[in-house]
Amino acid sequence: MPATTVEVTQVKCACADCVCVVATDKAVVKDGRYYCCDACADGPNSHEGCNHAGCNSHG
Repeated sequence: MPATTVEVTQVKCACADCVCVVATDKAVVKDGRYYCCDACADGPNSHEGCNHAGCNSHG
């Protein structure tokens, strides 16, 4: 059986408090993880806010 290749184009934001889904080509990538915005990538102590509806800990 030949190997199957799957191209992932969207993932859940790596921030535990966020439910945003982000396109991998538009995500903020930090330490190999995909985030919907800089605030999520900076961690839970960042309160800059990205104003996405799914971000419960920012904005």
